[in-house]
Amino acid sequence: MPSTDVGTDAGTAPTADMGADPGPGRGADSEDTLDLHLPGGLAMLLAAEETAITDGPLSAGDDLLGRVADWGPTVTPAGVFHLVPVRLGRDLTLISRWMNDPAVSAFWELTGPQSVTEHHVRAQLTGDGRSVPCIGVLDGVPMSYWEIYRADLDPLARYYPARPHDTGIHLLIGDVADRGRGLGATLIRAVADLVFDKRSTCSRVLAEPDLRNTPSIAAFLSAGFRFSAEADLPAKRAALMVRDRSLRHLL
Repeated sequence: MPSTDVGTDAGTAPTADMGADPGPGRGADSEDTLDLHLPGGLAMLLAAEETAITDGPLSAGDDLLGRVADWGPTVTPAGVFHLVPVRLGRDLTLISRWMNDPAVSAFWELTGPQSVTEHHVRAQLTGDGRSVPCIGVLDGVPMSYWEIYRADLDPLARYYPARPHDTGIHLLIGDVADRGRGLGATLIRAVADLVFDKRSTCSRVLAEPDLRNTPSIAAFLSAGFRFSAEADLPAKRAALMVRDRSLRHLL
């Protein structure tokens, strides 16, 4: 999955400066996910949602990420930016078009009819809330696709020493005109700051761009992330990028 100015991907690897035990991997549509034991009441709410799925996100499961839908807009040097959880009926055509852009498809690998993108996104919308797909809206214009996910509950955690509440991001910038001018770095920094502001239990934001995706890696570095390690994930060799809460005002 992507992560920056050109529509990219994010991945992971072990690193000596990270604490904890290995855990999960890539997208929320993966069948190879860690077991998550939910309280009985929450499990019942999620089961009820699954029987009445429309095209919106699951509000109960979204608690795993601090209710992304309630994070609200944030002011950035590029304008007012807002992460809006995906609704398939509203957003599928746009996301599918972005996924079929050659610069994006090289890393997301979701080319083809809308059903390909729908399968990928719906798996997150009907999951337990450990990954929330969003449209990035800048000054009222939908211009990017994001996935905010619990890296510590994802198969990615098997490839690095995960800590509780580690939060990962995947992203792509939709239009060619918005790429290559620093916008990706600006928005990545803004979203990482949102994670820290809205998720007090999260001490690190992670990304795992493909090592070949140098524009993505450069954007994360410019956004205050550090290169932590290389990781051999099932679908790619990735650069594990980390932004630490303790360094957010220094980098």
